[in-house]
Amino acid sequence: MIKKIEHIGIAVKNIEHSNELFKKLFGKEHYKVEKVESEGVSTSFFLLGDTKIELLQASSDTSAIAKFIEKKGEGIHHIAYEVDNIDNEMERLKKEGFELINQQPKDGADNKRICFLHPKTTNGILVELCQEKTK
Repeated sequence: MIKKIEHIGIAVKNIEHSNELFKKLFGKEHYKVEKVESEGVSTSFFLLGDTKIELLQASSDTSAIAKFIEKKGEGIHHIAYEVDNIDNEMERLKKEGFELINQQPKDGADNKRICFLHPKTTNGILVELCQEKTK
């Protein structure tokens, strides 16, 4: 079951510039920078209450973020929802008629297992499901 908004992903061209911009906006520093090689991105996270803002910069010209920025420019890329059990939630949503972009969860940033739902089945919004990895 979906528990809460975990983070909002924002595609940016320059993560250093955007870190400064969002630092001014939020009045606080980002708490983490991480590369996710499998996705071809560098990420930076800000914590606002219980919700995170994830800045995403393409580290590869072929990454989904590079393609997104080329097509739509910088801006909100996805909304991520926290789930207790990503495998069960993926199966439930498939049965409900949602199209999964990933058929299996994969490793994402911030110690998460993730998968995405296709925007054509979610009113044009790229939805990410994420579950904290067990240690």
